[in-house]
Amino acid sequence: MLTYPMINPIAFHIIFWPVYWYGLMYLVGFLVGWGLLSLRTRYSPRGFTQDEVSDIAFYAALGAIIGGRLGYILFYDWHVLFSNPLLIFQVWKGGMSFHGGLLGVLIAMVVLTKKTQQSFLALTDFIAPVVPIGLGAGRIGNFINDELWGRVTDASWGMIFPNGGPLPRHPSQLYEFSMEGVLLFLILIIFSWKPRPLGAVSGLFALCYGVFRCIAEFFREPDVQIGYLFWGMTEGQLLSLPLILVGVVLLVWSCKNRAIAV
Repeated sequence: MLTYPMINPIAFHIIFWPVYWYGLMYLVGFLVGWGLLSLRTRYSPRGFTQDEVSDIAFYAALGAIIGGRLGYILFYDWHVLFSNPLLIFQVWKGGMSFHGGLLGVLIAMVVLTKKTQQSFLALTDFIAPVVPIGLGAGRIGNFINDELWGRVTDASWGMIFPNGGPLPRHPSQLYEFSMEGVLLFLILIIFSWKPRPLGAVSGLFALCYGVFRCIAEFFREPDVQIGYLFWGMTEGQLLSLPLILVGVVLLVWSCKNRAIAV
């Protein structure tokens, strides 16, 4: 059995204001993603200027934070709206939904199409390879926050989480970090190294994320306020199935429109 590393969720204080590791992980994800998009524009042009990259990074960060928090409340903890609405703004305590964040980013990209004169799919293809950086950083934040731990296991790598009871559990946050963060990043970076048909990178992202998330959910403890849904599925799996479908449709469509390349 592995020992869970006791890490103070507060990284440091600015005067009397606590700065949490959870928030820092998202900041690191956004900054690294911004930097990689800038490098990609400089050394492998995709028709975007450095100013447009800055706009994309800002809008994407805004969409991810607002959409992620609202998505978590609506998808996983809607009763907060009635019991304590102020918790909606306490992002540093955890509670972000990828699916809500994705919707927020997509809405932000729709807004940006008018400003950049780029198509919606051109924007999503451009940012998709760096999204796993933020996903991976967020999962490390979940691990430090002692949240979203896995189901009970007798595997030798199980961990006893302070908030997870006395039994060892799967470190599912690290599974998701490995799949949604590291593996997905490598797949998309390698695939997008050369220009691909419009929508292909976005489709591969949606397909792979949906599959990886569904796999990870078999090891992750369902949210206590929701539990299991239809046919033993979790909320995360239910929300990820449409992504798999969208990914397949986009990949098929892009293959039939190979003349449109980005």
